[in-house]
Amino acid sequence: MGRTWASMDEFEAFLDDGGTVEVDDEMPDDYRQAVFAFIEMHANSELMGGLTERDWIPRTPGLRHKMAVLAKTQDEIGHGHLLYMVAADMGLKTRREMLEDLFAGRSKFHNVFHYRAATWGDQVAISFLVDAAALASQQAVFKNCSYGPYRRILKRIIAEEGFHMRMGEERMMLIAEGTDFQQVMFQQSLNNWWWPALQLFGPDSKPDDVLLRWHIKSERNEVLRARWVQKFAPMLISYGFTIPDPGLVHDAEADTWTAGPIDWEPLKRTLAMGGPDSARRIGEAAANWADTRWVREAMDNAPDRAAGAPA
Repeated sequence: MGRTWASMDEFEAFLDDGGTVEVDDEMPDDYRQAVFAFIEMHANSELMGGLTERDWIPRTPGLRHKMAVLAKTQDEIGHGHLLYMVAADMGLKTRREMLEDLFAGRSKFHNVFHYRAATWGDQVAISFLVDAAALASQQAVFKNCSYGPYRRILKRIIAEEGFHMRMGEERMMLIAEGTDFQQVMFQQSLNNWWWPALQLFGPDSKPDDVLLRWHIKSERNEVLRARWVQKFAPMLISYGFTIPDPGLVHDAEADTWTAGPIDWEPLKRTLAMGGPDSARRIGEAAANWADTRWVREAMDNAPDRAAGAPA
């Protein structure tokens, strides 16, 4: 048995002092629920992101890029399973129950995976913009996350996500120096993906956000979002592309870039499973889950060989 706390005030004082909660600690139910929901959504998003990459394995141009997409698909789905393992250890749902909820549309995943990558330019935009937004969010969690198992698994995930973002940056730079057709293609993808990537951070954090109070996150959503705009707006403009934000403001004296008004309705639709590609993506994943039911049943009914039964 792990540690216990006499009250929520004592528990929060422990967190404020930099304390780390472990899986066998008697954590408050509200904290357990909040951490679990956060990790479950992260796991779902990694898995659905891997399925987005999988769609492009046969369509990726060139052997080098195809090998990279294969590796990224494996990384993302692997991240999902690592996170499901951490979430399952909290005792609220089994890994199978989490997957069944996902494929039945009962649990959420990040907005960007409710859109379809229709062109190679979209794939580049995902690797560059979306992966960078996800990486920034994960780094803000890893910085001082109070739940130890999650923080430790994030160390590996962040290392691999950094490679994914760099791969996207390299692809974007190649397109910027490529043909007129490639540049027009990527500009259209930038038009399509700029806002979903920016909305991945979510609306401004509420004053009473428990994820911040309990040190699950270390940065407010609006801070992360502004930092992302500050980095990517001038970079893309320097490569000859146009930011699809008519309200974007550049303060030349301070050299700061600020996004214009944000329409949050598309984000709300994706969280309600009503995004442009939600039905197809969930439907295909659910069909694959149903088709492989016989494998799970065979494993469940397999004889126990731990006692030395013949293989």
